[in-house]
Amino acid sequence: MLPPILANLRIPVVASPMFIVSGPDLVIAQCKAGIVGSFPALNAREKDGEPPLLDAWLTRIAEELDRHNQSNPDHPAAPFAVNQIVHRSNARLERDIEICHRHKVPIWITSLGARPEVNAAAHDCGGIALHDIINNTFARKAIDKGADGLIAVAAGAGGHAGPQSPFALIQEIRAWFDGPLLLSGAIATGRAVLAAQVMGADLAYIGSPFIATSEANAVNDYKQMIVSSGAEDIVNSNLFTGIHGNYLAPSIRNAGLDPTGLETSDPSAMNFNSAKAWSQIWGAGQGIGAVYDVQPAAAMIDRLAAEYAQAKQAVAAL
Repeated sequence: MLPPILANLRIPVVASPMFIVSGPDLVIAQCKAGIVGSFPALNAREKDGEPPLLDAWLTRIAEELDRHNQSNPDHPAAPFAVNQIVHRSNARLERDIEICHRHKVPIWITSLGARPEVNAAAHDCGGIALHDIINNTFARKAIDKGADGLIAVAAGAGGHAGPQSPFALIQEIRAWFDGPLLLSGAIATGRAVLAAQVMGADLAYIGSPFIATSEANAVNDYKQMIVSSGAEDIVNSNLFTGIHGNYLAPSIRNAGLDPTGLETSDPSAMNFNSAKAWSQIWGAGQGIGAVYDVQPAAAMIDRLAAEYAQAKQAVAAL
């Protein structure tokens, strides 16, 4: 059974937190349209000597969603989520946990390491903790350390994608875990959202299509590259961060590299204290072939909702 905070969404979708791309404009639009919007805490980067930008972002998101709910009591906004990168290179983690705890963030998403103290902070302020994993071993560790739910990042997902088929990953987790389970990996249509549920997931986790929205914090070239690219344009490499991820081949070529002959890196290369290393190498998942234009996030969610309803009718008729 899903916790109440995830049970009454317009469609069973959580928007994934994307490096640089996800910010308050996109999160607010996603939540107002009925799905969980999210952003990485590390996206809120203030200049030296300035107050924490994360504090300002959370204040703005909460206030705008509250105003929306007061004006639209019959169609309240979905809750939002904040992603914490718990890798040892994240020097801001303690500070960001304190800020999120103070703002009573309702949904915490953790990545790159399961940390009991982060889960405890989420629970202490009334939130839930979801941890993203790429295999069954990491899934068990996350639940053992106090996570409430899991995000199964399967092959084809954008960013730090796992190597496993969603069929294999979901079935192994569902053999022992009956809590909240989200599936990530090339989900870009309402039909795919329903397929994730039929496979055994509770919700779909969608990122890359939202790069091609007017609210996304991405340059126009990045958005247009999402529109013009397909699954064949996605390259998997660990060169840029030390962990295997999926990236747009045209952006790699634009950086002066050959996407067919990339060197390998090492996990020790990972460093989340600087945004510069990734800024011109653009991530995306294999589902972007279903993205045909740049549009407002609400319009994209309307499409997903319509496709999801049509898919349910089609399956019921089989």
